[in-house]
Amino acid sequence: TQLTVKMLCLSGLSVAFALVLVPSSSEALKEGECEVCVNFLGRFYQSLKDTDAEFTSAAIEKALMKTCNEAKGKENRLCYYIGATSDAATKIINEVSKPLSYHVPVEKICEKLKKKDSQICELRYDKQVDLSTVDLKKLKVKDLKKILEDWGETCKGCAEKSDFIRKINELMPKYAPHAAKARTDL
Repeated sequence: TQLTVKMLCLSGLSVAFALVLVPSSSEALKEGECEVCVNFLGRFYQSLKDTDAEFTSAAIEKALMKTCNEAKGKENRLCYYIGATSDAATKIINEVSKPLSYHVPVEKICEKLKKKDSQICELRYDKQVDLSTVDLKKLKVKDLKKILEDWGETCKGCAEKSDFIRKINELMPKYAPHAAKARTDL
C-alpha cells in the first residue's frame, strides 16, 4: 500500500507538471505573432547547434550578445528589448539564454518574453520589395533609400529620385543578381 501511495503521488505530480507545461489558449502565440522574435531566435538557436556550441546559460548569453552586435533593423530592436545590446536599459537576456540552454522551443521563449514586454511581439519585418518586378519609378524615395540601406550602401550626392534609381540599378547585379537578370529579361 505504501508503494501505491507513492505511485499515486508521483502520477499526481506528473499530471500537475504536464498542466504547467501546456500553455493556455490565451498565452499561445497566434500565426505570425512575434515574427521577429521567433525568426531571429530560431536562426540563433540553429547556429548554436550547427557550431556545436556549449549549451550553458553563460555561453549562450555571450553568443547572443555577439550575434546582437551584428543585428540590424528590427532584429537589433529585439536585442535592445531583451538587453543584449550595450545601450539597452533593461536586462532580461537570461529569459532567453536560460531556456535555450534547456532546448526550450523558441516559440515558448517568445511567449514568455511577450509577458515581460509586449513590444517584443509587436515587432514586424518590413515588407520586402520584389526587385525583379517592381517599377522603381513608382516607389517613394524613402523606399529607395531603404533598399540601399538594406544593402549597406548609401547614395552620396543623390538629390533626385532618378539618382537613387540609377544607384540601385548600378548595384543590383552585386546585391540582387537574380532580380537584375530578371529585369534584363523583361
